[in-house]
Amino acid sequence: MTKLLFLAGSARKESINKKLADAAAELAAQKGAEVTKIDLKDFEMPIYDGDLEEKYNLPENAVRLKKLFIEHDGFFIASPEYNSSIPPLLKNALDWISRPHEKDEKPLSAYQGKIAAIGSTSPGALGGLRGLVPLRMMLSNIAVHVIPNQVAISFGLDAFDETGKLKNEGQEQMLSASMEQFVQTAGAL
Repeated sequence: MTKLLFLAGSARKESINKKLADAAAELAAQKGAEVTKIDLKDFEMPIYDGDLEEKYNLPENAVRLKKLFIEHDGFFIASPEYNSSIPPLLKNALDWISRPHEKDEKPLSAYQGKIAAIGSTSPGALGGLRGLVPLRMMLSNIAVHVIPNQVAISFGLDAFDETGKLKNEGQEQMLSASMEQFVQTAGAL
């Protein structure tokens, strides 16, 4: 069975991107994937600093997070858009787990051969779309296969019902199609 990891690039308790990650995980499970949902708030780490890494190696939470990435076939990131880019919490986590921490570890072991799907939601009309461009570029540059479909849910504060499902049928279909492509691609590769 294909194992997929789901997370949001936000630590906020009521994050709409956490709602998007949860909705995506539910759809992927319906399509036959084994899903694991995580909260980056549970993986607190200092800002990446090469001197810290040299002195102490990777923080314990970076090692735990990296292990989860390695154990899964792929991952879905629901990323908020911060000033047209990736939020610092997400960027920091991705940077830390890109670093080797064991003697014979291959470079980028958390990312090699992985499949990713990306999405975003925001209160605005673009749904966080501008922030997905640098996220896709970064992941592609570190050997992650990012599926072509992506999800941008506009007016995210009103997009989800009380059960966490998308209210708009078109948005639900867009997310479902993306999860279909994600599960199929991860299963094939």
